[in-house]
Amino acid sequence: MIQNLPLPYLLAVFALAGAAVIYSSIRATRLADIIADRTSMGEAMAGGIILGGATSLAGVVVSVNAALDGDASFAFSNAVGGIAAQTLFLAIADLIYRRANLEHAAAEPANLIQAVMLMVLLSLPLCAIAGPDVSYLGVHPVSVALFLAYLYGVRLSAQVSEHPMWRPVMTSETRTDEPEDEEEANRSVTGPALRFAALVAVMGLGGWVISQVGGAFIERFGLRSSLVGSLITAVVTSLPEFVTTIVAVRRGALQLAVGGIIGGNTFDTLFLVASDLSFREGSLYHAVGTADLYWLGTGLLMTGILLAGLIARQREGPARIGFESVAMLGVYAIAATIEVIG
Repeated sequence: MIQNLPLPYLLAVFALAGAAVIYSSIRATRLADIIADRTSMGEAMAGGIILGGATSLAGVVVSVNAALDGDASFAFSNAVGGIAAQTLFLAIADLIYRRANLEHAAAEPANLIQAVMLMVLLSLPLCAIAGPDVSYLGVHPVSVALFLAYLYGVRLSAQVSEHPMWRPVMTSETRTDEPEDEEEANRSVTGPALRFAALVAVMGLGGWVISQVGGAFIERFGLRSSLVGSLITAVVTSLPEFVTTIVAVRRGALQLAVGGIIGGNTFDTLFLVASDLSFREGSLYHAVGTADLYWLGTGLLMTGILLAGLIARQREGPARIGFESVAMLGVYAIAATIEVIG
């Protein structure tokens, strides 16, 4: 029904769905911070697991719907394009946080290990694409490995967060993860958790609407699936991560901001698992094109640059941001230009 709407109504529905997802993400950011304080989980872990997973829900709905419709390129490019877009958002947040380089101020071991795990997870689909075209019950073995690696990565991140074997050098600009209210730890987490779950449901519904509109763009205007997936639906469904990152930075929850992006990207690799399960024409990885592979490489490259910035912790560089933010802005701009003119 949505795909048959006249263009003005189609665009209006698209905008409303995006607005609903963004509004829900704003409310969810504060709740995630409260949940982190009341459970003693910590901002980096809450950002990576709770907030990152919740704000990624709209994107996974888009990819699964595309895979069910048999459009492997749309499903794949939406997933990996979202990872590149969300990494870009950290560079933009770095521009907004004027006190120092964001990656310097938000030093946290859990974010480092999550970035390493993200690079590992992004490497697995690359191996699947280059390897033999095999599948069992329509599922490629790499999808199983990717899911298990994600679970292990979450466990490892939790261990690093709870019992770090090293700590970052503290400087005058380092922001520590401390509750705003010392009494938060003694309060119930049930209420915030239920409200958070309701907001997650809204994000999921918004993702379904966005997937329908994206499919309409491909069919009605003859746009490439990789273009719609990587630069339209991926960016729109990633806007919650952008909003939550900016809100977290404004609140001073820097570990939550960085952890939300990296953790959200790590969760986004599961889009590929869900899409492979939903794609019934064989292995998803062998049904995609070179444009989709290009965005996978872009996401891997930007993650490597981000990890280098988190380790180097440059206090400030050009425009008071770190070298990693400058590089990520440049890489994404080149990738988007190539996609549009290609």
